[in-house]
Order: sequence, then C-alpha cells, then structure tokens
Amino acid sequence: MIDACFLFLQQTNSTMNVHEYQAKEILSSFGVRIQRGKVAQNTKDAVTAAEVLSEETGTSWFVIKAQIHAGGRGKGGGVKLAKGIDKVEEVAGSILGIDLVTPQTPPEGKRVHQVLIAEDVYYPGDSEPEEYYMSVLLNRSTGRNMIMYSTEGGVDIETVAEETPHLIFTEDVDPAVGLMPFQARRVAFNLGLSGNGFKEMVRFVTALYKAYVQSDSSLFEINPVLKTSDDKILAVDAKVSLDDNALFRHKDYQALRDLREENPVEVEAKEVGLNYVALDGNVGCMVNGAGLAMATMDLIKQAGGEPANFLDVGGTANAARVETAFRLILKDPKVKAILVNIFGGIVRCDRVAQGVVDAYKNMGDSIQVPIIVRLQGTNADIAKALIDNSGLAVHSAVLFQEAADKVQEVLRYTDTLS
Repeated sequence: MIDACFLFLQQTNSTMNVHEYQAKEILSSFGVRIQRGKVAQNTKDAVTAAEVLSEETGTSWFVIKAQIHAGGRGKGGGVKLAKGIDKVEEVAGSILGIDLVTPQTPPEGKRVHQVLIAEDVYYPGDSEPEEYYMSVLLNRSTGRNMIMYSTEGGVDIETVAEETPHLIFTEDVDPAVGLMPFQARRVAFNLGLSGNGFKEMVRFVTALYKAYVQSDSSLFEINPVLKTSDDKILAVDAKVSLDDNALFRHKDYQALRDLREENPVEVEAKEVGLNYVALDGNVGCMVNGAGLAMATMDLIKQAGGEPANFLDVGGTANAARVETAFRLILKDPKVKAILVNIFGGIVRCDRVAQGVVDAYKNMGDSIQVPIIVRLQGTNADIAKALIDNSGLAVHSAVLFQEAADKVQEVLRYTDTLS
C-alpha cells in the first residue's frame, strides 16, 4: 500500500488494523514466507525471545521493532539492530516505553508497549539482498482487486510515485476468477527476477493474494519484500487492515484488536453504536447518513472551517443518542462550533429537534461552543419552531447555504474572542 492510502482506509472505512507481528502470523498461516520473530512486552522477555529465536533460526543478530499502528517507525527510532544476544536487552530497553513519533502518528507520538524481536535476514551470500514493494488492495475505479508493486522497496512509495512513476506496476485481478498463474509470473518478470528467485516470487505472490482474499482484508502492504542472497522471497514488514464487517467469519482475528492503539473516542462511539471518525478540524459534525456527512464536511470547508469529525447518528436520533453524540464531539478541545445536519426521512425532524433541546438542557454548562442545526424533511417546520423557541443558544437553518453562512459567522465570532 501507499502509506497515505493506508491512512485513508484506516480513517474512513470500517477496518481493524493489527500489529506487524500479528500481520505476519496471518500471512504465515496462508503459506507466505515471513521474517520470523517473537513479541516481547519487557526487556527480560526480549532476551528470552532472542535466545529461543537463535536456537530456531541460527540467527545471531536481531532486529528490534516497535509494535505500534503506524508506519515510518525506522525514521522515528523504532527499528534498531542488536548485534548479538548480549545487545538485545539494551536495544529493546531503548524502544520499550517511549512515545514514538513518526510521520503517521499524532504529534505526541504513540507509546510503545511491546517490541518484535526478529531474525536478521540480511545475511551475506553470493549476491546482494534486494528489496521490493508490494501491496494488495481494492482498485475502486475498476471494482477489482489490485496488486501494486515496485522494484523500489524500502522507500516511501509516494516518493517513488512522484519521482519515478514508471517503476510502479499494477496487476488488476478479477475477484470472480482469482489470480491467474500468468499474472503472478508477470509480477516476477516486471521485478526483474530470474531463476529460482523468479519461481519463489511467483509462489510468494500467489500465497499473498490468497491470504488477502481469504482473510477478508481491506489492505495488505509488504515493504519491503526481500529477496535474500540465497533467493528466498519473504515479507520483512507487513501492514494488514482487516474488514470489520467480515470479522464475524474470523472470530480468532477479533482477539487481535489492540484498543490502546485506537482513538479512545472512536472506541467509545463504537461501543454505543455510533459511527465516529476523528479528524483534525475545528467544526464538529453530527449527521445521519454517510453521503450527507461527506456533503456536510464539504460545506464546512467552503465556509472556511475544517471538519473535526465524521459522526453519523443513524436513523434513530433520539435525545439520548444526540446527547451522547454531543459529548463525543466535545471531547475534542479543538472544536469551536458544532453543525447538526439531519435529513428527516426515516426519523422525524421534530424528534431530532426535541432531542437537541433536551440534550442541551441536560448537558448544561458543558456546552461552550455555538451549535447550528439544519433539519430538513418530515416535520421540518415544527422542528425549526422548537429550536427557535427553545431559548437556547442554538442557531437554526433551513437551506444548506444558510447553514454554511452561520458556520462562517460563528467561526469569525469565536476567532475574535480568541
């Protein structure tokens, strides 16, 4: 995958991300050759893992990798080499417990709770190891699965796409037919392989695609795929994003979720049945329906603001649900205003309006930001009257443009106060 694509999928789709060591376990279960390793939560366990790994693989050097849900760990100091078992405790101790900052983490970083002790696979031989990039994901423009790959492994794929786009190849796969043998061979050929390395890459690609489909994943990214000096092809790193909607078919995968790696507000929202995704803006959004949510975020952008979240309350926007949604939005200190944009098709607008009024009264002084409410659909006129006559600091709007103007107005006002 392209890292930016990974983040987009992570933020907008119903997916569950797993750690590298878990991703490799999934790959290995489908016959994909991996860089072997063992996970450890403390330095003592790290040394024990290295000792066991040394006996199993014969390796004497170890790669210590921070296990967080973010890429770019090496750039942030989260991937280090231990040149011997006697160095493992020191190196693991320098990573465990730190707040690792990478291009894909929040500014404050992510706390490292565990590390992967992995075998060193860059051993000497007759030829130099070679690194490739490979990902499997859905090509939304064709409705087919796609294998994306490049000879430029170990490099940010965005940089490759910008500077040398001719080095990125794609292979579209009809999901009804599956990966054909000639397609796997074409991947190996385009990577410039021959001999045993060619055959090993064909096996690798075939197993990787099988793993992607049968695990019901949204995304696989292997960067780098390594050809060792003795022509073995293996996954040195692995990012796997599983489709949440298919987890009922994979009960064992559900246990892989690490809530420490997820936004706590998003976790809380999921527990109460709300679809919430945190963003980086200053205007909170409460809507019903994903399409309306996207349009509302566009509206906020046009009004000079930035959406702070995606929040879909669904078709049952009663007082309790609206109050819960408000509380979730207000946990973000960057929120300067809230836009409620509801279309009353299944749900009646007057019920939503009453829910907003009741929630506002119940929350009292905890609401310190302006609220703009646009309700259209069944009983919209009654809903507007309820809002206007509530005596609360809630602004009502009828038209989309009117809502945008009010967002712009309250943002200007809050800016003057600050």
